[in-house]
Amino acid sequence: YRFEEELASIGTNTAVGRTPDVTGTMTVAGDEVTAVDVEVDLTTLQSDSGTRDGALRSRGLESDTFPTATFALTEPLALPAGADGGERVTAEATGDLTIHGVTQAVTLSVEAQLSGTTAAIVGQAPVLLADFDIDPPTGFSVLSINDQGTFEFQIFFTRQ
Repeated sequence: YRFEEELASIGTNTAVGRTPDVTGTMTVAGDEVTAVDVEVDLTTLQSDSGTRDGALRSRGLESDTFPTATFALTEPLALPAGADGGERVTAEATGDLTIHGVTQAVTLSVEAQLSGTTAAIVGQAPVLLADFDIDPPTGFSVLSINDQGTFEFQIFFTRQ
């Protein structure tokens, strides 16, 4: 994730959190991606602040209560020309994103590159906290957090 926040002692800051705990599958049939299912363990998100990470477990994201986020492709995705030749290609993927127990339809901008048996997929999409019933956590040192941020991802799928 990437969100702008206003901190009492610093001013404007970009909060960035990451986790390597992402699992999923992608199904390709012919020249289409027919299914993608991804799950993220939100309990392992880490930023540059243990205080922020702790707050997200019980407030805001509430990862103690809602420990995972998921994405499921809802429309087949035609493989762009050049995808099978190792070229870097771009596409739009439509699916259901579930965060904080709330599911919303989203369209993700993705970039993909096939190298041998591995497909590297990177992308991002804007996310509005209000759309997922998330109240931005504030406190003594956090004066405000923007409702709109970005979630970013880098996923490697290996052919089985």
